[in-house]
Amino acid sequence: MLKIQNVSKCNLSFGNSQNRKFSYGYASSPGKRASMEDFYETRIDGVDGEIVGLFGVFDGHGGARAAEYVKQNLFSNLIRHPKFISDTKLAIADAYSHTDSEFLKSDNSQNRDAGSTASTAILVGDRLLVANVGDSRAVICRGGNGKTQKFCFSQHLIDL
Repeated sequence: MLKIQNVSKCNLSFGNSQNRKFSYGYASSPGKRASMEDFYETRIDGVDGEIVGLFGVFDGHGGARAAEYVKQNLFSNLIRHPKFISDTKLAIADAYSHTDSEFLKSDNSQNRDAGSTASTAILVGDRLLVANVGDSRAVICRGGNGKTQKFCFSQHLIDL
């Protein structure tokens, strides 16, 4: 079991997939700040016969507006992408880009300095894709023992 230390003022939540094949959890805390600018989203759905898990942490800067927008729109944009199942990697890049441009259009010049990091893990069947923008990172554990797993990844830089 993963042990979490120093949880005062911390919001904790855990869940399982319908088929109990995987579990997930998150913790959030405002730290020394008066308000929370972090948002998280977890969704487990069936899409075209595949079990899909969508997990994201969005860390706002310059206010919470951008992070909240990303939470509300990124995964919906991803699931609606026509190649979400067949080319998930392309769909993720497109969804990040589309969400960014739509936020900028909706912003109406308010809070132009606001933004958000995003760290996402997308599970489609037995494939896990992890993507991030900004300085957020994901930790992936196996077997419930709380030890992080070494895994290979390729960094692909995409101009948005």
